[in-house]
Amino acid sequence: MDISRRIARSRPLATTAMHGRVDAMKARGEDVIDFSIAISHFPAPEGVLAAVRQGLQQPALPYTAVGGDAHIRARLAAKVVNENRIPATADEILITNGCKQALYEALYVMADPGDAVIIFKPHWPAYVATCQLLELRPVLVDLPDEITDAVLDALPPARILIINNPHNPTGAVLGGEELERIAAWLKRRGAHAIVDESYEKLIFDGAHHSPAARPDWREAGIVTLFSASQSYAMMGWRAGFAVAPAHIVSAMETLQGPITAAAPMLMQLAMAAAFESGEPAAMLADYRQRRDLVLDIAHGLPWLTMRCPASGPYLWADISRLTMDTVAFSERLLSECAVAVMPGDALGAPGYIRIGYISDDVATLRRGVRAIVAFGNALYHAN
Repeated sequence: MDISRRIARSRPLATTAMHGRVDAMKARGEDVIDFSIAISHFPAPEGVLAAVRQGLQQPALPYTAVGGDAHIRARLAAKVVNENRIPATADEILITNGCKQALYEALYVMADPGDAVIIFKPHWPAYVATCQLLELRPVLVDLPDEITDAVLDALPPARILIINNPHNPTGAVLGGEELERIAAWLKRRGAHAIVDESYEKLIFDGAHHSPAARPDWREAGIVTLFSASQSYAMMGWRAGFAVAPAHIVSAMETLQGPITAAAPMLMQLAMAAAFESGEPAAMLADYRQRRDLVLDIAHGLPWLTMRCPASGPYLWADISRLTMDTVAFSERLLSECAVAVMPGDALGAPGYIRIGYISDDVATLRRGVRAIVAFGNALYHAN
């Protein structure tokens, strides 16, 4: 049976493909260290587990409205009003099966085939892949150290700008002045924005501000995406939601209805509890120690440079002095050292690798990073 033209020219996401390969190796009994993706060693918050236990004691877990249970949508609206300063109401909340579903639906309803979507690189691979599936035109632009008016005015015409704040993989956090410039640019250009705030709780330095925290966010057409996966160590729960003007939420519901209908009620209960559980202080302190450990081990290497990230579960390593072919580097590292990293090519930036440092225990982290260092040293001295 033939498959469609759309899917025939698509490829699996590099991030999930690499993780799948590592899982298969582990299933065969191989000792592999997986830095290719960030999967927290922390459990979900206790309040989440309590909410699930209480949910399972209910006589039934019903279907909800496609956009989510009305009471839970109201709880999530209170969260974005109080924490993110986004003046949203419950009918401007849409609960989804993870952030990727929200991204797909937002792009589907906000743009038509052929429309341009600006994506800063390095980028989360799903941004580009989703645009391609929808026959949109991803326009990749280098992420600058600072988003200035000059940077914005040099951008090509586009229907949508995707903003990732905090940023995966660099860990950059946009400042208030940068967000004001972006808002002014959206107004000048008549463009809209999709803002991914999945790492909002994983900030080591600085503060997180939502671009939609402004009275005119509806007129600007800003859609904000939230996820419990990283901020609350709930990777396997597939819990996310979008904040959007009511007419966009309604359009996204029209799309979501025939695809999945509502997210599972049990997940909705868990997600609301997560976003009401407070700041993940212990998790953040642990991540900070791990981040600093890796930076210390890699310090002073002639072939590798890593900035100290202000946020996130990843380290973004420049190995361009060693090689620009980070796909080959990653393949050899996996086959010869049983350590998986994500090649920067998959994120639009050859010459870099991404290291997820929050999985496993500290001893395994140290062992894996030292293996990368030894492997890179051997290549460097052989050249």
